[in-house]
Parts: sequence; structure tokens; C-alpha cells
Amino acid sequence: MMKQAQGSIYELNGVVPLRKAIPLGIQHVLAMFLGNVSPLLIICGLLNMDAALKTSLIQNAMLIAGITTLIQLYPIWKVGCALPVVMGTSSGFIGTCKSIGATYGYGAIIGASLTGALLEIVLGFFIKPLKKLFPPVVTSLVIMSIGLSLLPVGVNYFAGGSGAADFGDPRHLLIGTIVVITIVVLKQYTKGFLSVSSILIGIVVGYIVAICMGMVDFTQVKEAAWISLPRLMPVEMSFNWQAIIAMAIMFVATAVETVGDISGITNGGLDREPTDKELSGGVIADGVGSLIAALFGVLPNTSFSQNVGLVAVTKVVNRFCIMTGAVFLVLCGFIPKLSAIFSVMPQSVLGGAAVIMFAMILVSGMRSLQRENLEGRNGMIVALALGLGVGIGMVPDSLGLLPAWVGQIFAQNGIIMTFVIATVANLILPKDKEVKKEENNEEIKETVSE
Repeated sequence: MMKQAQGSIYELNGVVPLRKAIPLGIQHVLAMFLGNVSPLLIICGLLNMDAALKTSLIQNAMLIAGITTLIQLYPIWKVGCALPVVMGTSSGFIGTCKSIGATYGYGAIIGASLTGALLEIVLGFFIKPLKKLFPPVVTSLVIMSIGLSLLPVGVNYFAGGSGAADFGDPRHLLIGTIVVITIVVLKQYTKGFLSVSSILIGIVVGYIVAICMGMVDFTQVKEAAWISLPRLMPVEMSFNWQAIIAMAIMFVATAVETVGDISGITNGGLDREPTDKELSGGVIADGVGSLIAALFGVLPNTSFSQNVGLVAVTKVVNRFCIMTGAVFLVLCGFIPKLSAIFSVMPQSVLGGAAVIMFAMILVSGMRSLQRENLEGRNGMIVALALGLGVGIGMVPDSLGLLPAWVGQIFAQNGIIMTFVIATVANLILPKDKEVKKEENNEEIKETVSE
């Protein structure tokens, strides 16, 4: 048997010794672990879902995140980008899922996810011509609107969870504050492992404090099995056209976000632009991952921006290292007790971390937008998208007298409205002379190279 070449942690290919690979793989898992389970915890909490079902869904979320990450790392046919992309349950869909779930139930969320996943797979095959529709100003606005729309969700959990009998209880506020302080101190005053895993450590600290204050009931953990096979189709799907349209628009938006994440990895970790093959494979894998997720009753999967930032900081791009983390996630998918531990966690513990995570998504979008010239045309696109998109999302009653389906799709989620307005404005507003000149030069270069 041919021995694989020894690799460096700073090189894409090659096998790194396990003593180095496993800690670096776990580091990536730590960066995304909360982000992977928090969307399900939030939606299950909003819909008051059965505790046993919630535990099963979280177990499935871990399994699917591991499987889809492996697909991105080691492509099958045209599915996957062969880059250190870490996948997980997308926070960007929370607002849309909240609206769909409240009106039509969780089954409609999964049915719409299945349909939207098929759309994203198709989009992946046409990524080259579609790239021109989504310039950085549009992708930046999508990321910003995701952060803005999630901030109220984070604050609700910080205070104990929307609809909770003890919402705003000083104990919840104390726990949330302790989590925030722990994360900030570790992130700003430590380096290496402690800094990278500051969010997970903050949650652990907050969880321990909550246990000491008698706020955690471990009955569900005791009753959960040590080993269990993940359940296929744990929720009966239903298909509603309003839900499907809303979810389809979000899948287009998340495809744009995935293009941005892949570009971030190649720029930050490999010092180059992504190829069309990498972008196409990454978006297709996004869709395939969400398709598999729907079959296991899990919310859509997508690339994780937290891990993109980790690659940019550490420059660790070796696929074998990231693969060890993906295998760890797969193993977690077979241990229900681990899922149950997250299920009984007080919502204020999650809220303390969520406030920072969701705000950092906003900051990420702002950073990306700062690279653009915001004079003239771009400034107008930003003003229209944020003013109307985010504004209507914050005041959904503004569309209250229009047909119900309009409100269901656009009024309940500022992300969709922002994306639609930014895309339309980008298509119809006349381009500045300098931008036209640059684009013409780029087209000439592409024609010559071909």
C-alpha cells in the first residue's frame, strides 16, 4: 500500500501526525459547537417541542455537521470544495424558521428545507454566471442583516427565553452576564487554545454557575441512552408554498454567504482567490448537506463563518486536521446523553454566548463592507437595503394590510428583504464610471486568458 505524504498543518494536503491533528481538529469543533446546536435549541424552544424529540434532533445535528464537513473536505464527484470548510446548522435561517414554524409547524420547516436544498444544488452548477449578480456589497449586506435580525433572539435568551415565566429574572441576567464577561476576558487577554475556545469555556462556566444556583434539572440526561442510532425522518414533513418561497429565498442568500466563506478561506489561509470549481463544489455540498439534514429533521446546513475566521487567524488549512474534528462530530451523533446535556442547559447560558456570536456576524459584515467604496451607487444600495430591508423586518406590521403571503415571506425576516432589495438595486442602478472601467478590464483579461 502506498504511504501518504507527510503534510504540514499549513498545507492543504498531506497527513499530519494525530498528536497534532486531533487538537487542531477539536479546536475547529469548539469554534462551531454552540453555533451548530443553538439554532435547534432556539427553534425547539420557540415551538415548545417535546424534550425527547429535541434531544434526538440535536443528536442528528451533530451527526449531519460531521458528515457534511467530510463531504466538503473530501469531495464526491462535483460535491465538495476540497477546502477546510466546516459545516453546521445555519443560524441565518432562524428568523425564517421562526416565522414558518409559528404559522405552519416544524414539519413545514423541514419540507421547505428539503425543497430549498434542491434549489441550492442547482444554483451550485451555475455559480460562475451567478457570481456577477452578487458582488461584495450584496454579500456584505446579507451578512449584516443576518446579525441584525438575530440580535433580538440573543437578547431574549439572555433574559431567560421568550415566553418564559421567569423572563427577565435577575438570575438569568446574572448568568448571561457571567458568560459574556468570561468570553471577553478569554478572547482579549489570552492566546492560543483559551482564546479560540472562549465561547465554549464561557458556556461551561455559565452552566456550572446555573447548576450551583439550582436552575438545572438533569432528569432528562439520566433518562437518555449512552448509545443510540440517529433517527431518520423523526418529523413528518409538510409542504406549504408560502414557506417554500421564503425558504428558497434564504437558500439563495446562504449560497451567496457560502461563496463569501470559501473566498475568505482561500484569501486568509491560502493567499489566493477561489477557483470556480471550488465555489461550485462548495455551494453544491451546501445544498446536499441541507438535503441530508432535512431527511434527519435538522435545519439547513451551511459553511460556518466562525471557522473561516479561525483559518484566517491560525493559517491552519490542512484537511486531515479538520477531518479529525469532523469524525469527532460524527461520534457525538451516536451519544444521546451528550445531546441531552445541551438540551437541559438554561436559555440564559446560551443567550450570553449568542449575543456575542450574533453581534460578531454583524461585525463581520461591516468589515467586509468597509472594503467597498461607499460613495455614490454603493452607498445608495446600502441605504436602500438596510433602510427598507432591516426596517421592515423590525416593523412587520408595516405590510399588515397586504396579502398574508407577502407578510409571511418578507415582513417576518429582514434578511430576505435586505437580500432582495440589495440584489435588485445592484441590477438596476447605473454603475459608476470607474466601476464600469474596472469591469471592462476584467472581462478583457478573462477573454485573453481563455
